Formats: sequence, C-alpha cells, structure tokens
Amino acid sequence: MPVGRTQGSGGIRNVWLVARREYIERVRSRAFVFSTLLLTGLAIIVALIPLGVRLVDRATVTRVVVVAPDAAIGDRAVATMDGFLNTRTDTAGDGTPTFTFERLDDPEAARRLVLDGAVAGALLIERTTEGGLDFTVLSIGGLSPDRAQLLQVGTFAVGILDWTASQPPSGTPFVLPGFQVSDPNIGRSGGTTGGSPGTIDAAEYASRRIVGIVFVVLSFLTLVFYGLWVASGVVAEKAGRVMELLISAATAQQLVLGKILGIGLAGLTQVSLVLLPAILALLGSGELGNQLLGPDAAAASSLAGLSPGLIAAFLVYFVLGFALYAALYAGAGSLLSRAEDLQTVALPLSIPAIMGYFPAVLALSGGTSAFIRFASYVPLWSPFVMLARLSIGRVEPWEVVLSLGLLIVTVPLVTLLAIRVYRAGVLLYGQPPTVATFLRAIRG
Repeated sequence: MPVGRTQGSGGIRNVWLVARREYIERVRSRAFVFSTLLLTGLAIIVALIPLGVRLVDRATVTRVVVVAPDAAIGDRAVATMDGFLNTRTDTAGDGTPTFTFERLDDPEAARRLVLDGAVAGALLIERTTEGGLDFTVLSIGGLSPDRAQLLQVGTFAVGILDWTASQPPSGTPFVLPGFQVSDPNIGRSGGTTGGSPGTIDAAEYASRRIVGIVFVVLSFLTLVFYGLWVASGVVAEKAGRVMELLISAATAQQLVLGKILGIGLAGLTQVSLVLLPAILALLGSGELGNQLLGPDAAAASSLAGLSPGLIAAFLVYFVLGFALYAALYAGAGSLLSRAEDLQTVALPLSIPAIMGYFPAVLALSGGTSAFIRFASYVPLWSPFVMLARLSIGRVEPWEVVLSLGLLIVTVPLVTLLAIRVYRAGVLLYGQPPTVATFLRAIRG
C-alpha cells in the first residue's frame, strides 16, 4: 500500500487534513472576503424589502373585489368601506384613494381574479347563524399587512351598520365580525378569526416570503459559487502538478471527501456571517419603518416566518445540496487540465441549479402547481424549491420525508460517481481523454 493510503483512522486523518487545508485556504482568500461582503449586502437589501414596500405602498391603489350573499349587503359594504377607508387613509395628498372596491356576484370569478393577479384581494362576506357577518379575504401576497389591517377596520364598520340596519338596538346583541386572510391556493376556509388550515395571516405571509427569498437566494448563490471553487481547486492542482503528490499520499476517495468537507465548512462559515446581519436588518426594519412612516403593528412581525424549524430545514438542505453539487463539480473539474477549460463547463454545470431556482421563485410567489410540487422532490432542485415551499408553509409532512429521502439517497450515489470520475481523471492525467478511455477508467 502506498505511503499515506491508509484505511481506518489513518484514512479519516487524511480526509481531515485535506478538509483543513481547503478550509484555511478558502477563508483566507480575498475571494472569500469579497463574496462575504457582497452576499451580506444582498441579504440586507432583501431583508429591507418590507420597508421599501411600505414606502411604495403609500402611493399605490389597492383593488379589492367584494362578494356578498345578496346585492344589498354587497353594495352597503362597498359604499361603507369606500367612504370610511379612503377618507381616513388618503396619504397621497392628491386625492388618490387608497382602495378601490368592486362588487361581484360569483365567488369563483373573484378567486380567479386573485390567482391571476388582477386584484390585490377578494373580500368574501357570509351571514353567520347568529345573524352577524364573517369576512374572508383571499390574497396571495398582493395585499400588504397594513392594508389588510385597514380592511379589517372597514369590515368592523360594515358589521356595525349591518347590525343597526337589520334590527333595533334592543334586539339581538352585536356579534363581532369574523375576519381572516386566506390563501386561495389552499382552499376555502371557515369564517372565524381563529384561523383554519387554509388561513395565513397577512403579516406572517409577507414575512415568510421575505425569509424564503433570503434563504433561496443565499442557497443558490452559495451552492453555485462554492461548487465552482471545488472545480477550480481540482483544476489548479492538476495544472500545478500538485495532484501527483496528493494522490501518492491519499486515495481519490479521501481527497474528494476532504474537499467537499473543507469547502462545505467554509460555506457554512460564510452563510453564518451573512445571515447574522440579515436577521438584524429584519429586526430593525420594522422599528425604522415605524419611525419614518408611523406605527404599523404588522411591521413587528418581520421575523414571524423565521422559525427554528425553518432554520433547521435550511441547514439540512444546504448541507445535502452542497454535498450533491460539490460532488458534481469535483468530478467535472477532475476531467480538466487547464484553468481556461473551466469556463467552458461553468455554465452547463450551473444549469441544474438555475432550473431549480426558477420554480423556487414561483413557489415564493404563491404557486402550488403540480410542476412545483414535482420540482421539490427532484434532488438537484429540492434544496431550492422545497425550501421555498417550506418558507411559505404549504408542505405536507410526507412530502418533506420524500424530498429528504431522495436527496439523502442521491448524495452518496453521486459522490461515489464523482470519486470514480476523479480517479479516472488522475489516471488520464496529461493525456487527452477520449470517451472510450474515460469510461474504461470509471469502470475500472
């Protein structure tokens, strides 16, 4: 057995030595410092999006359609909320209304308008058995938290006027109107403020989207960036003839696992450095918005979507996703002998991640199509798409188990293939590999 090619504890020591070397080289490099600053700035910008939305939202008009059990209630609701909310909440200074209300008779038509993005929300009114009114707002992110709160105030006024118009003050006591914001993709929900499986609080929904954007963008950029680092490291070793020394002291398996471990730890270090200021920005954006734009109770929920379970899911999918992509990049890098050749394979290697990023964006936008669900199970895409779905909160437990199971099974298989490719690249060192010789080297 060649020197250094030991098994057992010696093999683990070799893996650790390679990992330590890779980690120290990465965290001390200028590229690490620059990319950390760049990602931190990007994460802070994304975390401050709710504040920008509040600024822009002050000058926009929110369109809402109203569906009632009869025309009289619908007309009364439209007239009451239009007069009450637009008189009290006009902040543009030029007479532009904050809301526009339109009555519809068909609940399904209203639901389709929300799904198509034609309106910010659909207000469904139902008569309760006690004689009061219940209000359900269908929205998939088009209704900001502060305007959802204004709608709730308007529905309270509608409830009072309906009560006084239908019976004398000495009659049935006033019943507080129910109000909830529901996601039309999940299904119809009841009419209580206690919420149901299909109910998503507007402030929490907005927070989930922001947290999901931070996690998905950070995962995508980090996995692609560090995957290229793995490939470039392998190419640099082959170009500098360092590979000959390394392969004589450790096996291909130890080298590949050490690289994935070391660069993966560097990635986790960078993610930790990026997330900390992003979370602080999320914490401070609400208070800053209250100081600049006035109090808003919804702004206090900036971290409502950042749960310990979601953080744990992010770390699990990040680690497994990195191991998968790092193995792919390591295998591809071992086939190249010059740094210039890396540019030719960089884009093809990034295509799987890009193909997973787009359905993740659709999931964060409220999409729940069959393709998005399928994409969240595909191992190359699940680190992005399933993470996005978990951020929004539209995942059944069995879907998480299936997604993680497929990813856990795929990672060692791809890593084993990468080790064979790495070994083949070493055997073909210095000679232009043909398809036939390359396949023979892998099988051997």
